[in-house]
Amino acid sequence: MTGIIPARWASTRFPGKPLHLLAGKPLIQHVWERCREAKRLTRIVVATDDDRIAVVAKNFGAEVFPTRTDHPSGTDRIAEVARQLPENEPVINIQGDEPLVDPALIDCIAEALTSEDPPEMVTAASVITDPSALVNPNIVKAVLNRAGDALYFSRSRIPFPRNTAANAPAYHHIGIYGYQRAFLLQFVEWPQGVLEQAEQLEQLRALENGARIRVLITAQAARGVDTPADVAFVEAHLAGR
Repeated sequence: MTGIIPARWASTRFPGKPLHLLAGKPLIQHVWERCREAKRLTRIVVATDDDRIAVVAKNFGAEVFPTRTDHPSGTDRIAEVARQLPENEPVINIQGDEPLVDPALIDCIAEALTSEDPPEMVTAASVITDPSALVNPNIVKAVLNRAGDALYFSRSRIPFPRNTAANAPAYHHIGIYGYQRAFLLQFVEWPQGVLEQAEQLEQLRALENGARIRVLITAQAARGVDTPADVAFVEAHLAGR
């Protein structure tokens, strides 16, 4: 199974983020090294539209796939790579700003994609325990149905606890996605909808088009590097590994 790490230079909140040094290594290298610890990945590709990222990634040993510059999301970027893969090969999208992603979670995503009743798309979430995360727009929240499929993702606080006695759990969406290859190629044919454009969350494109997204619940509360303010937090966790 192939793991693809999309990486672009022109982040609006953190330009040049993939090459920002964390504990002495570029951010993208930390993600790649975590992917290498996963047992179910047979190939790991860095998909980037920037020569600077490509050079650094090749220097630390990664396979690099150059992509176009006009992709609206990381999913669109990895689809360009997936078109070169065998028709029956599932793909895992490991966000290039998730240096704390758990290799065991990558393997769980891979197992779901190859199960007897595999989902077309699968992602992960963890229970939010820090109240400050509920109002942080950089931490995406997820709401699930009883079957464990996603109802919605938002940067806003959802569900809103108007009745605190109901004690509904709030979930932190973790930036990892698994796709059946055919579904991924269908996904990128759909235009961006108003919800995806409003929230800037690519997974909403699937929900807007009636697709189901299975959500695996994990104890890992991974935190990505969304802005420069996240660097100190992530570095502290990397140092404690």
